[in-house]
Amino acid sequence: MPRAAAPPPDAGPGPVLTGSPRSADRARVAVAVVFAVNGVEFSSWLSRLPAVRDTLGLTPGQLGLLLLAMASGTVGSLPLSGLLVRRIGPARAVLLGGLTVTAGLLAVTVGLTAASLPPTAVGLFFTGLGTGTWDVAMNVEATDVEQRLGRTLLPRFHAGFSLGTVAGALLGAAAAATGVPLPAQLAATALCVLAVLVLATRRFLAFQHDVDAPAYGGSGLRRAWREPRTLLIGVMVLSFAFTEGTANDWLAIALVDGHHATQAQGALGFSLFVAAMTLSRTIGGSLLDRWGRPRVLRATAVLALAGLLLVIVGPAPVWVAVGSLLWGAGSALGFPVGMTAAADDPASAAVRVSVVSSIGYTAFLGGPPLIGLLAGRVGILGALLVVLAALVVALLAAGAARPD
Repeated sequence: MPRAAAPPPDAGPGPVLTGSPRSADRARVAVAVVFAVNGVEFSSWLSRLPAVRDTLGLTPGQLGLLLLAMASGTVGSLPLSGLLVRRIGPARAVLLGGLTVTAGLLAVTVGLTAASLPPTAVGLFFTGLGTGTWDVAMNVEATDVEQRLGRTLLPRFHAGFSLGTVAGALLGAAAAATGVPLPAQLAATALCVLAVLVLATRRFLAFQHDVDAPAYGGSGLRRAWREPRTLLIGVMVLSFAFTEGTANDWLAIALVDGHHATQAQGALGFSLFVAAMTLSRTIGGSLLDRWGRPRVLRATAVLALAGLLLVIVGPAPVWVAVGSLLWGAGSALGFPVGMTAAADDPASAAVRVSVVSSIGYTAFLGGPPLIGLLAGRVGILGALLVVLAALVVALLAAGAARPD
């Protein structure tokens, strides 16, 4: 990865980071762990969405609105997450986000145990609120480590997230197959994830708050929202996030309702998707270093498009499975490459990452209800066709990821 250019004179001070190359290596492992447990927390309940729907007796449209509760919490936290990271540091911000996620998931378990929608929705809102802070903080720490070590690492960190989603999806599939109640699964997962976060964040890069950071933070955030390149990167991330997020939220449902799979088979199909994402992110760094960001992103968008069509019209289960794999592989690199591109200048990395994340996460805000409402009219497989438009936008916006 090319070294970022020096910040302009009016850029203002960035966070002060200290530490040796050895501390950067320790932080690299810690960041990978934090990404992985984020994936476990994320997919352990998403793989059980059919059970959530059945427990609460929801229609597809109502399920989409329930998912909107989590997405609105995430999007609501993102605009200020970059400023929070600058003020308290990535490690404390990750812990704060993890605590909020844990509290939210415990509230979800109460709602599901009582088969009551309001506490479930409130719990998902707080889960999303914590997820947004956690997400920005771990991406800022990841880009700091990447720049400190001088290698393209962010796709591999996101591969750790995807590996965690594989583990979480398999956990959900095993729980569904063995009859483990969903509330018990969620509570145990949330508490274990929090314990791991406490240990892992102790090895993050040392952070020393700069007394001038608050003044820069406000003006830097406003300036970032006026930068054409930053905004276009955000649009690109939004398109890939919508492609990825639709599969996260609806692939298991599509397999169960559209292809008449069992709940366990639906969870396993979702596992294929996240396994392909993991592999793509693992090798993505080498591809990006060789071919460049725009070319690789355009190729993966085409791959995702082919996979989406196979999932929708696949004539046999094996073709649907292949489609899940291609969809996952093609969706994998948009988000991490967007984070790396936003952080090309270390001095403004935190605010630019928060802006790009804010734009990208609107896909999770509008996507679930959009797909749910369309599914109620044309069926879940027909509703997935809307993802084609997102992939066209991703193809057109990929050039913005070119190093600044």
